[in-house]
Amino acid sequence: MAISNHETLPIVDLKEFLNSTGEERKNLASQVDDICRSIGFLIIKNHGVPEKIRIDAWLAAESFFKKNEEDKRKALSNEEESPRGYLPIEGETLAKTLGDATPPDRKETFSSGPLSPPPGHRTTDDFHFFYGPNIWPIKPNNFKEKWVAYYNAMEQLGAKVMEMLAAALNLDKDFFVKYHTHHISALRSQNYPSLKTKVLPGQLRAGAHSDYGSVTLLYPDPMIGGLEVKSIDGGWIKAPKVEDAYIINIGDLLAHWTNDRWVSTLHRVVEPEGVKGKSSLKRQSIAYFMNPNYDAMIKAIPTCIDNESPAKYDPVLAGEYLMNKFKSSV
Repeated sequence: MAISNHETLPIVDLKEFLNSTGEERKNLASQVDDICRSIGFLIIKNHGVPEKIRIDAWLAAESFFKKNEEDKRKALSNEEESPRGYLPIEGETLAKTLGDATPPDRKETFSSGPLSPPPGHRTTDDFHFFYGPNIWPIKPNNFKEKWVAYYNAMEQLGAKVMEMLAAALNLDKDFFVKYHTHHISALRSQNYPSLKTKVLPGQLRAGAHSDYGSVTLLYPDPMIGGLEVKSIDGGWIKAPKVEDAYIINIGDLLAHWTNDRWVSTLHRVVEPEGVKGKSSLKRQSIAYFMNPNYDAMIKAIPTCIDNESPAKYDPVLAGEYLMNKFKSSV
């Protein structure tokens, strides 16, 4: 059995799923569909990402965040609202994407977009927003090399996850491939430092939000918790601390794509229990936000509409949709 429960978030054995055939594959796909309809979050084990590549990227990010503020700011973008480079502590308010006026998030981030732009495309504003040159820290040494290796590994894992999701929607296993030939996926490491400053009313490490794109592949801190997922009944589920596993969640665009058959669930990062209002333990994570091609036209997937459930949304370009989402948070 590839799917089981682990402290309320279901676990999927990705290797077992990909190696399955016939009725077994259909059964597992149906269970994934149920998960995506109900909570939109699952834990992936046996993911196939080489441990060294993941650890190298993790340690490179950790080393970068340990630099002094002056050195980190050398990786700031000189473009307003750029999705690349360093973003200082309290430089983002994710709850703003929901229209909530909360204090800024108690975290800092480093992000990159695609590694190179696709040839033969007009360099419009939205093209540059996603495919503009990445910003690389001068130190630690070999940061770019380790980050690029991890980005490539996430690209491969993302393709496997999308194959599984295609099966869950009764689609050909390669259905999503043509939408990700020059994708605008982003890689971001989040650092939630141990801050001595007082937590403001309503302030979180990351405010309640849903992710914007297709799916998010998160490697969370295996030692320090804080991630919470909104439950169907309106409460908050504490995501378990996991090791050598990824937490996967459905994004807004994929929910839109499935005509709301699948849910993009609110989640947040809170201060660890027992230290509310005080200095919290440092926490880190690294997330790959898998997004389609910027010029992909997103419209209701055929298996998600019928006479009783017609398409709810007008077709939309992925790049336009995602750019508007990102800019609303900064």
